[in-house]
Amino acid sequence: MTVSNIKKVAASVNTGRSATDPDGPTGKLATWVANTSLDDVPYEVRDRARHLILDGVACALVGAQLPVSRKGVDGITALDDAGSAELIGWGGLTTSPPSAALLNSSFIQGFELDDYHPTAPLHSNAIVLPAMLGAASRLGKVTGADFLLGAILGYETGPRVGMALGGLDMLSRGWHSGTVFGPLASAAAAGKLYGLDAAGFEDAFGIGATQACGLMAAQFESMVKRMQHGFASRNGLTGAALAAVGYVGIKRVFERKYGGYLAAFGEGHNPDATQIYARLGDFWETNRIAVKPYSAMGLLHAAIDSAIALREQGVKPDEVKSIEIDMPEAAYGHGGWKAERPLEAIGAQMNVAYTVAVALLDGNVLIDEFAADKINSDEVWNLIDRTTTRHEAKYDALPVEERLTTRVVVTLKDGSVHEKTTVHPRGTGDRQLSNDDIVEKYRNLTHSIISSDRRAAIESAVLALDKMDDISELVELLTPTTRAAID
Repeated sequence: MTVSNIKKVAASVNTGRSATDPDGPTGKLATWVANTSLDDVPYEVRDRARHLILDGVACALVGAQLPVSRKGVDGITALDDAGSAELIGWGGLTTSPPSAALLNSSFIQGFELDDYHPTAPLHSNAIVLPAMLGAASRLGKVTGADFLLGAILGYETGPRVGMALGGLDMLSRGWHSGTVFGPLASAAAAGKLYGLDAAGFEDAFGIGATQACGLMAAQFESMVKRMQHGFASRNGLTGAALAAVGYVGIKRVFERKYGGYLAAFGEGHNPDATQIYARLGDFWETNRIAVKPYSAMGLLHAAIDSAIALREQGVKPDEVKSIEIDMPEAAYGHGGWKAERPLEAIGAQMNVAYTVAVALLDGNVLIDEFAADKINSDEVWNLIDRTTTRHEAKYDALPVEERLTTRVVVTLKDGSVHEKTTVHPRGTGDRQLSNDDIVEKYRNLTHSIISSDRRAAIESAVLALDKMDDISELVELLTPTTRAAID
């Protein structure tokens, strides 16, 4: 179907229809997403969203030419080598929009540098941006304002759906939470570009929800953890594209008692459907999305902060006798497992003993801390082998905003004990990275992989996104080949 025909069919189908039950959880979300305009979004939320997009772009540029990304591109393009959607950082290489969404998402997720939501864990940029880029490649002209609005609606949808399922509880149960919540977020973002009405969004949500998936065992040695948010991005895009032409999805997908989204994924765990629509348009989840200061799983950032604080207080790695780490259930289950050699970068970024060790050694946890020589170094494993992790049940009873709380206790060889408890790690709560911090992170991450002129042009384009006449102007800046961040 040509670009003009896609738009013509979508416009003829999406004529202002109502959701099946406008007063139900599915209908309330679908109606709000359909009716919200950029003018309805407060300026500070729009500004934060632009900076969040810049962070996602930085992560994609870093991840584009990682070894795991190259393998992903080789495998997917061998299967699907034709299409209109370009890959970030690959010099004009194209594939189909669904495959491009999958791969561009894997780049954003490629080195654990991307955003996360602290109470409903998902990586929003890895879900919404690739889906919208995929849609835009087939829709023709998409303005920057429409792209920004789509991103915001995706940022709002994913966490709300996640909180309805208990947020962190999904990780404790072994689901990769972001890939379960994510198809709804990408359906909202891409659906806005297709111009879906409330009935269309209800269909898109139903189609996206039935594709929700993701096993958290992917974190140990597999490469597929990098790609799983891409499944969510692709699946929500597929839902939006089908809904745009009148393909009917699961109606009232959040309310269904048999086989509904909340009923199936929340079985035995008391899902709360009110979280899906609570304070829509009043309280903005976009403002709660955490931008990472460290290249590691978000639930480990409290431990990393504690370790860095102890290092700054004078704790020296060669004087350490033992390390004890107390963690809440989700963080412990996700990152408290015993690390053993050989360890891959993906496992290292998911393991609290490893990340605390390199934080004590280097005072930071970024790209260099996951190079092969660092992962295999005896100084790191000397500390890992002295580390004990524990689940601290009392942390699970804290208010939901404090359930990242982690304590690190270091006993030195002279018998002295040093401890630090972090409640809100950097990037969350009242310790969020500022917009200026995000710009600095973008510049630091990209300075060695793209030219200074290109870096400045991308920054200017993203931070003035709502003034851009056609998103293809940004795509042209993103697609030239990037240098490898790490071999």
